[in-house]
Amino acid sequence: MIHHISISAIDPLGVAQALAKVMKGQIAPFPPHPGSYFVFPGDEHGTAIEVYPLGSEIAPGAAANEQCMFVHNANSSMFTATHAAISVPVSQAEIEQVGVSEGWRVVRCSRESFFDVIEFWLENRLMIELLTPEMASQYLAFTKTEKLQEVFATAAN
Repeated sequence: MIHHISISAIDPLGVAQALAKVMKGQIAPFPPHPGSYFVFPGDEHGTAIEVYPLGSEIAPGAAANEQCMFVHNANSSMFTATHAAISVPVSQAEIEQVGVSEGWRVVRCSRESFFDVIEFWLENRLMIELLTPEMASQYLAFTKTEKLQEVFATAAN
């Protein structure tokens, strides 16, 4: 179970607000890193997304027993391989409405015909896969251990 993830954004508040809309969640400032926001739907899993300013990086503490710290990288890439698939309690039309209002790319895609997702491109640079309730059912059926073992065994041949 992934309880929270962190991402970076050019406009952390704007991205947090858009995510709160599709997650039917709330936003709060994230005190450990000024200029950051915490988006949470208030579900039973403690699901949340931390949205940091672009260039934020998490580095190990200076000493072996010190916790991580935030540092800033002025030369960070606009893109990342990091993404997440997130179930949301809204329809494709509602997701598209939020994306269009922000001017962001929103595309419904089939992942190898196993399940569909909506690529929701935050600031047109960070892709989050959003799953409507129908898509989440497809995803959960696909990710059952037996099905994954079958798919990976077939792919290995």
